[in-house]
Amino acid sequence: MNLDKSLAQKITRDGLISVVLYLAPIVLMFASFQIFGYRPWEGVNAFPFKAPGFVEDVFKNLSSWGLPVIILVLGAIEFAAGLYENKWTKNERILDIVCFVVPKLIIRPFVAYFGLKFLPLVLPDAKNAFEWVPFWWAFLIIAVADDLTQYWYHRLHHQVPWLWRFHRTHHSANYMGMAMASRQNVIYTLFFSQTYLTIALTYLGLGYAALFVKVIKSFITTGAHSSIPWDKPFYEKKWLQPIGWVLERLISTPATHHAHHADTTDDGVGYYKGNFGNMFFLWDIIFGTGIITRKYPSSYGIKHYQEEEWYAQFMWPIFKSKKEGSELSHNGPIVGDAEPVEVHEPVALKSEPTTVAVA
Repeated sequence: MNLDKSLAQKITRDGLISVVLYLAPIVLMFASFQIFGYRPWEGVNAFPFKAPGFVEDVFKNLSSWGLPVIILVLGAIEFAAGLYENKWTKNERILDIVCFVVPKLIIRPFVAYFGLKFLPLVLPDAKNAFEWVPFWWAFLIIAVADDLTQYWYHRLHHQVPWLWRFHRTHHSANYMGMAMASRQNVIYTLFFSQTYLTIALTYLGLGYAALFVKVIKSFITTGAHSSIPWDKPFYEKKWLQPIGWVLERLISTPATHHAHHADTTDDGVGYYKGNFGNMFFLWDIIFGTGIITRKYPSSYGIKHYQEEEWYAQFMWPIFKSKKEGSELSHNGPIVGDAEPVEVHEPVALKSEPTTVAVA
């Protein structure tokens, strides 16, 4: 299925703008070095950054077991508050748990182990090559590179119809919660940029900054998927509204990201064809793909969702659904992220048979 010409032009234009955004932090870093006569690659590093040992331990633990524990605790609060209602069926429950566990216990450790074995073979002289980069500049460069890449990865899975089925699992649930942050098809997860980027940066000597980006991003994306509207006070309390105005344009919040998971755009709140930002909502502001309403959709998911088997949603196209007509079934239709339009052919009345003229 071909892309609409105007959409293809917009993607090309936004792609060129993205190149400038990728380079901007690096250019700014070297400009600051020039202004202040700072040459860290020559060992002239007057502003070294080293966090206290207990801070390092906190972030390392958050990256390994701490963050999953926090997510589980907050998830328990969601359930205790009845925020999932009665929508967490057995099929949905298995899918959410598998999507949460498999990437963390199998895919990411596997990729990390073999990635750090592979890089020394192909880049033997590159180990710690960029450890001279000051921490805060490394943090900014990595945050932009990582999240902007994910923005595009996410956006293209919505705007290129044949890619949609690899991302569909993330949108199929008719509820919102922390579990949604990791609810993805295994192919989508395997090609996800963050794991590979973090491994490469660790090898190049930027692992500490990459770790901070990973932890902070996990907090933001998990909170944006949560059914707990933590951003609501920023819209309702007058003295917090200026902070809220900046916050909702800078990072993803429940209001902006819930809109992305809505099952319709008819209510003026849902916007599943935009609001693609993961950590930074700023990309949607820059590229004009965002909508801010400060409201939360009344319903979520996909209108034509057939609650396909958990294994089909997690491992399509390796395993396919048995649901007839499903996008995930054998030779299923490619409909993209929009609700398919049903075309009903007129049926002739039996009392008035039609005739076909033959030339």
